Amino acid sequence: MIRARIRFAVPIFYFLFSIFAFPLAAQTTPPAKAPAKQRVDLLVSGGAIVTMDAERRVIEDGAIAVRGDAIIAVGPRAEIEAKYVGTHFLSARGRIVLPGLINTHTHVPMTLFRGLADDLTLQDWLEKCIFPAEAKNVTEDFVIWGTRLAVLEMIRGGTTTFADMYYFEDAIARTTKAAGMRGVLGESMLDFPVPDNKTHAAALAYTENFLKKWQGDPLIRAAVAPHAAFTNSEESLKDAAALARRYGAPILIHVSETKRENDDIRAKFGASPVAFLDRIGFLGPDVLAAHCVWVDAADIATLVKRDVGCAHNPSSNMMLASGVAPVGDMLRAGLRLGLGTDGPAGSNNDLNMMEEMDLAAKLQKVSRMDPRALSAQQALELATIGGARALHMEKEIGSLEAGKKADLVLLRTDLPHAVPGYNVYSTIVYTLKASDVVTVVINGRTVMQDRRVLTLNEAGVLAKAREFAEKVKQSLAPPK
Repeated sequence: MIRARIRFAVPIFYFLFSIFAFPLAAQTTPPAKAPAKQRVDLLVSGGAIVTMDAERRVIEDGAIAVRGDAIIAVGPRAEIEAKYVGTHFLSARGRIVLPGLINTHTHVPMTLFRGLADDLTLQDWLEKCIFPAEAKNVTEDFVIWGTRLAVLEMIRGGTTTFADMYYFEDAIARTTKAAGMRGVLGESMLDFPVPDNKTHAAALAYTENFLKKWQGDPLIRAAVAPHAAFTNSEESLKDAAALARRYGAPILIHVSETKRENDDIRAKFGASPVAFLDRIGFLGPDVLAAHCVWVDAADIATLVKRDVGCAHNPSSNMMLASGVAPVGDMLRAGLRLGLGTDGPAGSNNDLNMMEEMDLAAKLQKVSRMDPRALSAQQALELATIGGARALHMEKEIGSLEAGKKADLVLLRTDLPHAVPGYNVYSTIVYTLKASDVVTVVINGRTVMQDRRVLTLNEAGVLAKAREFAEKVKQSLAPPK
């Protein structure tokens, strides 16, 4: 009887064990480990990310992962934060995150001539004021401090890359790099003595050394900048282009800025400035042509055919009454078109790309009597991915995408002038100001945070600029 009970109890025991013991064991098995987060150097998290990529994605609550100088991931915040952890962290909550703005044409040391002479035609401004003032004042030290002032202004306004034409360009390059900014920097060449080089041969030698020195630099792209077809002979233009192409360097030049320039070149060479430059073999995908105001359909077709980039400068073109560039025709033709401020003296007294976007859109609307002539989104494109295309740098900068350089800006949207905001492009172009830029990252490095520029002594730069202003005034004062 006892043995029968035991035989009966054993199956019952195993049955109960199978019900209670095995589930218990399953419950106590350690859960599978979540994949370890990848470490990145910088994580920018939260806010509306305006990518300016091919799909023009706007990620409402996004994040960006940065390793070294490059973006490695862009996407929804939850997705990016689940995969990455940053050594450094920037909160973008309540902000708009943009690609860094690209100023495709300026003369940065001219900040020290800001307000010296205004309300003049281009020729009067150049010949009667600026050229004489430069001859008396421009030295390497002048250029260094003028560049510091300009870079300080541009960083504070969200510009991360600029294209420049001036003298002592090597000093501009050193100063720009020290501030952590990206530049396409062209040594200016003219057919008369200028502050740094008194002869054409000296200019070629200086420029060649400049190109050699900066080859392969991560921030500085050295360029050759013959000023224009009306200040350079055909031989000088050909020499400049040949030098640039020997080193694979960009070429920067003013083209068809004024009606007078167009008329003079046509009278001298029997062709428009664009057609003349094309005839001598000057135009190509390495050329950035500033202004291009007085261009017709044939000129635009030539620029597109040669894959030339152009810099549109609405403030300058208005201030000097140079005319209105046919931006709509250019864009419809597929021209590589960016946006620029021009120099911060006489032709535009600031380096404010936020303002330039606003004016670019409004100038086209009123000049064409069509409110649809240039939209807010198109204006932002000119200042970002369009500028990158004009510089033939669209694979590196101009949008927030994995694989591109980490150049980005954060803008605040919580001040009275920015509330409410219904359309992000409208808010950026027509509402926000340069002073709304709070943080700037260039090449993966934070150069401004919470409106404090980290790479320059702001008070020292401003004090030195005031010193130079006194010297300039004294140099131009009539003798007693």
